[in-house]
Amino acid sequence: MNLTSDSKVIIQGFSEFISETNIVQMQAYGTNLVAGVNPGFGGQKQYNLPVFDLVEEVVAQFGTIDTTIICVHPYQVLDAALEAIASNIRQIIIISAGMPPLDMVQLLRKAEACETLIVGPNSPGIIVPGKILLGTQPSEFYTPGPVGIVSRSSTLTYEVARELTKAGLGQSISVSIGSDAIVGSSFLQWLQILDEDENTEAIVLVGQPGGGSEEAAARYITEAIDKPVIAYIAGRQVPPVKNWQQTGTLAAVIGRDPNFGTAQSKLTALKEAEVPVADRPSLIPELVRNELKVLAVG
Repeated sequence: MNLTSDSKVIIQGFSEFISETNIVQMQAYGTNLVAGVNPGFGGQKQYNLPVFDLVEEVVAQFGTIDTTIICVHPYQVLDAALEAIASNIRQIIIISAGMPPLDMVQLLRKAEACETLIVGPNSPGIIVPGKILLGTQPSEFYTPGPVGIVSRSSTLTYEVARELTKAGLGQSISVSIGSDAIVGSSFLQWLQILDEDENTEAIVLVGQPGGGSEEAAARYITEAIDKPVIAYIAGRQVPPVKNWQQTGTLAAVIGRDPNFGTAQSKLTALKEAEVPVADRPSLIPELVRNELKVLAVG
């Protein structure tokens, strides 16, 4: 990954998924936004960014682009992402929500073949506090420090960051992997990234009902993660017979555990993995402090 203040970043599409406020905030944070891509608007300026019709035109003028932030209509995301991959952009953040699942499957196959990191769809992006902001996360909730956050939620991601900041616990990196039914990078990938990150001492994992990614993360934590992990699972009161639309199971499977995808299933898996789970976001800092104290004593 290249997540530094020198990273060259572009925005593909200007839509309801991103506002001028978000773009100004990224620029004020020091993110190196070099251009926007909006077919039919080449040669103009939008939000103080030069606009091009094609990604390859941006590359021709500015050289290698590290990250693109895609904000087009969900049915146009696949074409935009494939255009970025064809221009050798290897970090893609998809802010747009509601991307067709089959489009996402096709994109993931291409991304895997080209070793491209996909964050989203339906993600507010990534922030490395004090260095770079990629997306729509509110930077005022963050401060540099040792706690990494990986989340399926959007707003809960920055709520957790705010609680940590209020408690004097800064963050090393925060990423929302997205909350569409199918997303790019997984909890497992980001747990590994944070476990290997020299600036991260503890990890906060934020989950919610739907799918089985938290259960898989719990198993992976037991098998491969050395740093302490603290979790919070939202939606504990969601009726078990219902699924959240954006994270709901795509198909019923005969023989599947009736508790699959429920908050209780995730809580059980994390308990078995001996991962401390906060009952509410405001209690996360206390659990993080406890784990950091154990590290210091050890």
